Amino acid sequence: MLEKGLVQVYTGDGKGKTTAAFGLALRAAGQGNKVLIYQFLKPPSLDLGERFALQLGAVRVRVEALEAEWDMTASFGDEEAVERTRAAIREALAKLTETAQKRFYDVLILDEVVFCLAHGLADLDDVKDLIEGRDPAVEIVLTGRSAPPELVELADLVTEMKMVKHPFNRGIPARRGIDY
Repeated sequence: MLEKGLVQVYTGDGKGKTTAAFGLALRAAGQGNKVLIYQFLKPPSLDLGERFALQLGAVRVRVEALEAEWDMTASFGDEEAVERTRAAIREALAKLTETAQKRFYDVLILDEVVFCLAHGLADLDDVKDLIEGRDPAVEIVLTGRSAPPELVELADLVTEMKMVKHPFNRGIPARRGIDY
């Protein structure tokens, strides 16, 4: 439904990157666009409120997740887990590139792919191929901390979420329904 798709990046150390992307997904779907959200490093086994809400079926937004199990505290120290995840990400980006080329969806959200780039789990060339090879009407939204300068240069819009104050710093844990 879009005539010209742009590339958006939500990055930074502050909270709200995924939340902003999901809000955009709801807005796009509400206007009749087909939306796919692909979540990297958030396997299907994670208990995420945004997935549950969309699975209820009131909004037509498809959510998929990388099947590779990933633990943000332990997996970087496990070279086998890192290599399995890199391979799974490479394969996912290849499929998403085809999806973008054929315009199966009007909006593609790649949640946490920026984090994957920043930490060597994804290859910038694979993300560039997706961006540059997409149908011109496909909107691409990429989220995650530490966007590399090359990605910022490719993007049409970049928003940096900056943490000013966070309840985690006072010992308040993530809250179901608000933080996940």
